[in-house]
Amino acid sequence: MNCPRLVRVAMVALIPAAISLGIASVQAQTPPAASPPATPAPAATPAPAPAPPAPAASPSAAPSTPPAAAETPATPPAAAPVQTADPFGDQITLTPKTVVIVRGNAAWDSAFDTLIDSFKSLSALLDKQGIKPAGNSMIVYTSTDDAGFTFLAEIPVEQDPKNLTKDMSIGKSPDGKALKFVHRGSYDNMDNTYEAITNHLDDKKLEAKDTFIEEYITDPLKTAEDKLVINVYVPLK
Repeated sequence: MNCPRLVRVAMVALIPAAISLGIASVQAQTPPAASPPATPAPAATPAPAPAPPAPAASPSAAPSTPPAAAETPATPPAAAPVQTADPFGDQITLTPKTVVIVRGNAAWDSAFDTLIDSFKSLSALLDKQGIKPAGNSMIVYTSTDDAGFTFLAEIPVEQDPKNLTKDMSIGKSPDGKALKFVHRGSYDNMDNTYEAITNHLDDKKLEAKDTFIEEYITDPLKTAEDKLVINVYVPLK
């Protein structure tokens, strides 16, 4: 595992128609032909009286089905939400949380495995006592050099666990003003993220404290390493 040694060491040092149809019918009537004079014929039997005209249809007799209404245009589907870019250098204020802590040190070549072991130790302690984490796991880097680094692995809790080992303690997570960055992908590929962070600090002429914090938004014990989402916080002086 080849971790971003030089970059992290440097970091700690800097840290939206209607068409109308007219139809007219004309009925042509032919005038009756004139009757020729003739001998009076016997009186004809009167023809039966014509049947009275059919009464006009009353309104109630009109078809009960109303004419089809004009079709309402379908409502277009809502536009999909626009994916916003991950925060990069947003200034925030960290709020301290009560955390259970394990101290450790790691070589760069086995860094991620060491961090995972620390999280496993803390999780086993909490699980045994029925205590649920009250937030995301964190790593606070306290010092770095070419060989490796020292760190605090932290898990927020709402009640203090008992029977801590000699490397464990209860404390508070870092607080104060910090810049927020987001890393997606494996721990080994974080060198690109830290290089971008260092360049951002240089461009903005910002002075960081000698530490930085990683908050694991995805559970590192259950998430494939290449699917990790990690917030990186750089406290400012």
